[in-house]
Order: sequence, then structure tokens, then C-alpha cells
Amino acid sequence: MRTAREYNGTRQESLSEPAIPARYRHDWALFADWCTATDQHPLPASPEALALFLREHPAAAATQRRRVSAINTVHTRHGHPAPGRNETVRRRLDAARAARLDRLAPLLLRKAAELPVAGWPSGVFGRRDGMLLVLAATGMPFAQLARLRRGDLHLDAGTLVATTTDGERFCLIPESGTAECPAVGVYRRWAEILAFLDQYPNTDLLAQHLTDPIEVEQVTLTDRQALQPMLSPIDRWGHLPLMPQPMTAQSVAAIVRDHLSGRARARGPLPLPLRKEGDRDDALAARIEPAVDLDPHYYERGIRARRLAQHSLQNLADVLDDIEDQADQLLDELLTILDNL
Repeated sequence: MRTAREYNGTRQESLSEPAIPARYRHDWALFADWCTATDQHPLPASPEALALFLREHPAAAATQRRRVSAINTVHTRHGHPAPGRNETVRRRLDAARAARLDRLAPLLLRKAAELPVAGWPSGVFGRRDGMLLVLAATGMPFAQLARLRRGDLHLDAGTLVATTTDGERFCLIPESGTAECPAVGVYRRWAEILAFLDQYPNTDLLAQHLTDPIEVEQVTLTDRQALQPMLSPIDRWGHLPLMPQPMTAQSVAAIVRDHLSGRARARGPLPLPLRKEGDRDDALAARIEPAVDLDPHYYERGIRARRLAQHSLQNLADVLDDIEDQADQLLDELLTILDNL
């Protein structure tokens, strides 16, 4: 635990640095003094500490926003992530937005739970859209949601945690009395699809997996996989891009809007690749090609055809030489005619 003298020393050192604009020094001093009194670390400060500071220092909305701007500025100019760019702080600053998210989040989670998780191609669309709706329920802006990578999400004691490229954390905490948030199951089902495609990058095999599932081992992501987009576009036939690419913020917003309004497109079943029951390779259904009956005499016929062709073409070189001689003769005659003109 730091002493008040150490905190005051940190505050005085920070206040004396030219990196802090003069208009923010009073707000920063207020925050640093509060950190000293509550045994919080002012630099870097956690978003939770900033939210608690705002709650214990009620003021007009404009004043609170100025305080957050001051604290963010000090952090960014000292090379730390801005604690004010966090959903917890945003909810404290914008009560109307917080109330709107409180109404939308349960609806989004319910819509995600109702989406199909099996069948083709409804299963792949349902799992992808379910993951998208769950992330939207955190309050994450669509632009940040579209930029999420596979390595940006993880599970922490029954809580789904998403960390944006800016270092901002969004969480969906389980309801009281439950050990795990329903969003965790949605995340695991979509992660299973991505893990399956890591092992079997084939749409036909994915279609068979969603109708007759097998166990998919989900191992630790490689560095390359961790940088791949979490959400990818899917065409009408259920194909994901061969080279992973992210969705656009506009596409994310349109999908969320369609699900909330009940206008989301229903995905009808598509025919599956031909396969035989029980024919699997390593427990994975594979495409079965029809058997081809070969003519037992095709080899002898081929040999005869090649011999006939050789006999027919053995004088071809002489024929081509004659044609070349005739062409040279015609060229000489043409030049003679041109010289006499």
C-alpha cells in the first residue's frame, strides 16, 4: 500500500509536467487527491476506479465529461490507456444511453439464444449472428465490434470478456444465481465453427458437421489464428472467405437491426454433398465419388491406336519439308514479279 506522501509526490510530479494542459490541472488534482484518500492508483487508473470517482463526485454532465477528458489526457500523454474509454465510464456519463442498453441487452441475448445452431446453412448463420448479437449486447460500438480478432475474446470465470484493439474491455457478467452467462455458450458454439475450419477448411465438410456433428478439439490459438477476425461475412450458400476477412461496421449494424425488427432473413435448407452412411475418415464424413467401371481391353486398344498413329505420321516430316520448299519457291517467284514491276 502506498502512503499519502507517495501519492502526493506522484500528483505533484504529474502536475508540474508540461504534458498536462492548464485547463485540466484542477480536475486532475481533484482525482489524484481522491485516489490518495481511497488508496487508488491515479496513474494508471482503472476504469472501475474512475467510475467510482465519478459516482462519489456528482456534478453536471458537462463537468463530468470534462473530468473524464482531463484524466484521459493525462493517461494518454504518459503512455497509458485512457480509462475513460470504457463502457463502465460511458454508462456513468450518459444515463440515457445506459438505460437504452439495459433495455436492449436482454432482448439481444434472447434473440441470440433463439437462433438455430444446427442444419445447413442455418446453423452457420445462426452461430455467427448469435455471436454478433451477444457482442452488441455489451454496448460495444459497431466499428470496434467489426474489428475484433479471435484473440481479443476469452472466458474468465463464467464471464465473456472482449478487449478491443484500443485496450477497452467489455464484459457480460452472469446473472445472480447462475454460474455462467448464456453468452458463453453462444461464444463456444461459434468458436467451435472457427476451430473446425482451422482443421478442415472445407465448406462441404462444415455442412456435414452441422447436420451430423463430430467432436472438435479446440486448442490454444496460434499467433496467426489469434489475429484473424472474429466475425466474417458469409455468402448465401454458407461459404466463409478462404482468406479470413472482417465484416464491415455497416454489415454488423444491418444484421443487428434486422434481428431486432424481426426482418432477419430465414435460411432455408440446402442440399448436402453426396455421402454414404457410416463412411467416415477419422470420424469425419467425406464426399463419396461414384465407382467407375473400366473396360478391361482399354490398354490393348490404346496400344493399337498409338501404333496406327505412328505408322500414319511417319512420313510427316517429309511432307512438311516439301511444303517448306514449295513456300520458298512461291516466295522467290513473288520477288521476281515485284522486281519486274
